[in-house]
Amino acid sequence: MKMITIENVTKTYGEKELFNAISFIISEKDRVGLIGVNGTGKSSLLKIVAGVDLPDSGEISCPKDYTISYSAQQPDLDPELSVLAQVFAGDAPVLVLLREYEQTLLELNRTPDDTAIQEKLFEQQKRMDSLNAWEASTNAKSILTKLGIEDFDKKIGELSGGQKKRVALAQALIQSPDLLILDEPTNHLDFESVKWLEEYLGRYRGALLLVTHDRYFLDRVTNRMFELDGGKLYSYKGNYGAFLEAKAVREENDAATVEKRKNLYRRELEWIRRGAKARTTKQKARIQRFENLDDQLSSVKSTEKLDMALSGSRLGKQVFELKSASKQYGDQVILHSFDLLVKPGDRIGIIGKNGTGKSTLLNILSGKMPLDSGERVVGQTVKVAYYTQESEDMDENKRMIEYLKETAEVVETSDGKTISAAQMLERFLFPSFTHGTPIRKLSGGEKRRLYLLKILMSEPNVLLLDEPTNNLDTQTLTVLEDYLEEFPGVVITVSHDRYFLDKVADQLLVLRGQGQIDMFFGNYTEYLEKENEKPAEQAKTVNPATREREKPKKKKLTYNEQKEWEGIEDHITSVETRLEEIAVEMNNTGSDFEKARALMEEEATLNEELEHLIERWGYLSELAE
Repeated sequence: MKMITIENVTKTYGEKELFNAISFIISEKDRVGLIGVNGTGKSSLLKIVAGVDLPDSGEISCPKDYTISYSAQQPDLDPELSVLAQVFAGDAPVLVLLREYEQTLLELNRTPDDTAIQEKLFEQQKRMDSLNAWEASTNAKSILTKLGIEDFDKKIGELSGGQKKRVALAQALIQSPDLLILDEPTNHLDFESVKWLEEYLGRYRGALLLVTHDRYFLDRVTNRMFELDGGKLYSYKGNYGAFLEAKAVREENDAATVEKRKNLYRRELEWIRRGAKARTTKQKARIQRFENLDDQLSSVKSTEKLDMALSGSRLGKQVFELKSASKQYGDQVILHSFDLLVKPGDRIGIIGKNGTGKSTLLNILSGKMPLDSGERVVGQTVKVAYYTQESEDMDENKRMIEYLKETAEVVETSDGKTISAAQMLERFLFPSFTHGTPIRKLSGGEKRRLYLLKILMSEPNVLLLDEPTNNLDTQTLTVLEDYLEEFPGVVITVSHDRYFLDKVADQLLVLRGQGQIDMFFGNYTEYLEKENEKPAEQAKTVNPATREREKPKKKKLTYNEQKEWEGIEDHITSVETRLEEIAVEMNNTGSDFEKARALMEEEATLNEELEHLIERWGYLSELAE
């Protein structure tokens, strides 16, 4: 069983330590989701595991024939290559042969009667047969098409940023490595592409390590979770939902420990205040314990929740109205005689395939883009804050707190209280000791979070959000969703993030292309359920009488099945307990590869047994009802 081992890896970025002496193992069937607040080093850790970057210290070990594919958040592609040539770029023998074959095909198209080229093509075809490269070639084109890239000969330099990201993703997927590493793979993908990627990764035979803000995606493709927090790595068994439960338990335990330390600190502080003299070794030790407690409690993060119900500016009855609005780019129709009335309190999500004009519609509503014809009416009290996909130009030398105070030093809550800029920074996951940090030292995700916070600090009454979940971590998204839940104004957002839309929007504008726009009242999951019902409604109906006759009689549990049913839950629990023990033992094996291999084999056997038990439980539970 192939695996990669990371031992005591440490990485610093400038003066900031990202993580310190972290260790973990990724085995063949692991599907690992890595989460953490922006700036904690998620992308840096992916690069180190991929071999793109080196750690300051620590070791990474794997078999010599172990292969890794890595799709970066900001891919570095050759602008002169065609899409297909870029996907085939790489050192793997099958990719080298595919590049040669595609080049020979181009040569033969230019000079079809050249016998030397024909012979060359024939030899390459034989090598393609031996390496089974035909499947790889077909697979590459299929993957590109599923990701919305259909012009394979187009140069990389002519593609948009989102298209480049999808080409880089296809390049990583085609190689079928032992470990596939993906950094924000769902960015710039529409729902259909995300759904296809979920299914593709579900069939993938190798190991997976990914960072993504898409919580539904994370929940569906992972079976392990890593969390980077405060320079440490925490490992959890299960998907994102299981992680949330396990983390809640850990935080409760941590809170209990902190409370105990606080009580002890109070007693020790009282002892110190009484003026006890540090004459004896015992007294000196007690003073040292007090100082240690002081240091520990000073480093504990505050979990106090600030009131996020900001007052905002007063919003009148009129917000936005589009009357017979039309907009077109060449042959592409975005709006055609479109009418829209936005009312106070509306929560609108804008969805549709890439290229249907979602961002254009937001630009029209914000006034950044004019209509070709029709009318845009804006209420007199409307104060818009527009979060775009491109951050504004920031003065990189400014400190975070200074940048934020340019907008407001304090903001008012709905109940008349005030929140300072520093408090808002802490609420948006910037600890107090970082507030003086120059913007140039922030990660890309941290800059996006700061930019979002500045927009919210302007106290708008209408929020326009264009893909707000891109490059934001899951924790920041939770904070943003809490803010929007209390926000008294209008929210209109373009997003491909299903979880975010479910939380934020209660009506949808569905852009279907060429000016066709449908309105759906409900959240995103309800919309998808409605869409899935359509094929069923169109399917051939079955005669109810025939269906009744064909309905099988319900079976009952046999004696042996009844005994199995009575003990199966205990059996499942014992297997799950042993798997948890193995996970702990594996993290403590260090460089003892023999012990690690034995544990991996036991884990694989138990996982198969657990799958069988769960299938049996499902079957028996239906009979027992």
